[in-house]
Amino acid sequence: MNTYDLVVIGSGPAGRRAAVQAAKLGKSVLVVENRLRLGGVSVHTGTIPSKTLRETVLNLSGWRERGFYGLSYRVKKDIEGKDLGARLRMTLNHEIEVLEHQFARNGVKTLGGIARFIDVNHIVVTNPDGEETTIGFESAVIAVGTTPFRPANIPFNDHSVLDSDSLVSEPRVPRSLTVVGAGVIGIEYATIFSALDVPVTIIEPRDTILDFIDREIIEEFTHEMRQRGMTIRYGSKVERVELDQQGWAIAIMSDGRTVRSDMLLYAAGRSGATANLGLETCGIVPVDRGRLKVDPVTFQTNVRNIYAAGDVIGFPSLASTSMEQGRIAALHACGAAMPPAPQFFPYGIYAVPEISTVGLTEQEVKAKGIPYENGIARFRETSRGHIMGLNSGMMKMIFALDTRKLLGVHIVGEGATELIHIGQAVVNLGGTVDYFVENAFNYPTLAEAYKIAALDAWNRMPRHKPEIVVEPAAVPKGKAAK
Repeated sequence: MNTYDLVVIGSGPAGRRAAVQAAKLGKSVLVVENRLRLGGVSVHTGTIPSKTLRETVLNLSGWRERGFYGLSYRVKKDIEGKDLGARLRMTLNHEIEVLEHQFARNGVKTLGGIARFIDVNHIVVTNPDGEETTIGFESAVIAVGTTPFRPANIPFNDHSVLDSDSLVSEPRVPRSLTVVGAGVIGIEYATIFSALDVPVTIIEPRDTILDFIDREIIEEFTHEMRQRGMTIRYGSKVERVELDQQGWAIAIMSDGRTVRSDMLLYAAGRSGATANLGLETCGIVPVDRGRLKVDPVTFQTNVRNIYAAGDVIGFPSLASTSMEQGRIAALHACGAAMPPAPQFFPYGIYAVPEISTVGLTEQEVKAKGIPYENGIARFRETSRGHIMGLNSGMMKMIFALDTRKLLGVHIVGEGATELIHIGQAVVNLGGTVDYFVENAFNYPTLAEAYKIAALDAWNRMPRHKPEIVVEPAAVPKGKAAK
C-alpha cells in the first residue's frame, strides 16, 4: 500500500493549488480525479467553459463593436452550436495540458478513479475498470467541487431542459431561453445568450439578485438587462416544468403564470459532490446540500487531518478564492507558516457586462456606522470609453471621511474583472483618496475611471489629510535627551 503525506481528492482550482503547494514544501502528494482527465469542474463544465463561451459569443456576435456600428452589426451572421463548441474544445485541451505539465514539474502523482474514505488515514480508489487501490495518507484535502442541483419535478433531458453542466457539453443556440435562478451562474448564461439576441426570461423566487454586490451596481446592471429586452420575473417560484408537443419547455410558476421557451436552463443552486466519499467513516457530516463545514482560517473539517476547500465549502465559490483556500489548507497540513490572509478578495462575475467588486459595499459601510463618501465614474466619461464605443459601464468608489481610506470598489462594465485589481491593492494596503488624485494613469485607458471617481468623491470631502503621528526616537541608555 502506498502512503503519501497529502492526498488531494479533486483537481479543480482548490485541489491543484493545494497539491502544488505541498509538493513545493517537499511533501509526497497524490491527486485523485474521478474524471478521465484532470481539471475538475472548473475546466470541464464550470469556470473555463463558461468564460470561453462568453468570449466566443462576444467575438462572433460583434457585441463590443455595436456602440459604433449599431445593434444590427454582426461578425458572423448565423451563429450555431458548432461555432461555440470549437473554441471550447481547444481551450479545454490547453488547460489540461498546462495542469498536467505543472503536476509533472512539481512531482505530484495522479490517480484516476473514485475515492472513498475507509478511515481517517486511508482511502480506497476505484478505477474505471472496477479495480480498487488502498492509499494511506497523513493529511487529506477534499476539493471535489459541486454538481448542479436537479430536483425531481424538473424533467431534465439535456436538450430543451438542461443544467449548467449539460449546457456546455453540447452547446446550441436556442430560439428562446428561460433561466430559472438568478445566481452567478444563471445571470452569466442569461446575459451571454442575450448577447446573441436570444430572447431571455429570468425567473427568480426572491425579490433581489446577487445580494453580496453593491445595490447601486445591481440597479445599473438590471437596467441594462431590461434595455436589451431581457425579462426578469422576481418573487415567483417555478412549481414544475412541462414539455409541449414541439418539445419546448413550459415553466409553470407559483403565481399561475407560465413561460414557454425553446430551452430552459435550471440554475437554482448546486450541491457538494460528497455523497459517495464515505465521509461517515471519518465522522464528517455534510451540511446544506452536501457542503462541508470548515474552520475559516485553516480549512480543517471537524477531523484534524482532513481539510476541505473550494466550492464544496460554499460561498463565495469562485475559482480565485478556491485556489487560495487550497493553498492555505496545504500550508497548515504541512505545518508551514501561514501568512495572514488579505482582508479583502476580489469577486468577479463574467456576465455581459462584467461585474467585479472588492471591499465593503455601501450597505455594509452604513451598517458599520462609518461616515463615508461615494465617487462615481461612467466609462463614457473616459477617452478610452469613447474609442471603444462604450455607452454603459460605471465605477463606484467608497471612501471613509475620517481617514480618507478607500473602503470598496464596485464596477460594472467592460473589463471590470481586470480593472478591479488596482482597487484591490489600494484597499488592502490602506490607501486613501489622495493616491488616486495625486497619481497619473495611462491615457487613454478605462483605468482613468479611478481618478474620475476619486475626484468626484474628493470634491465633497473635507480638504484636510489625516495627521501623521511620528513617534519620538528612543533615547540610548546612558545618554540624556536633549
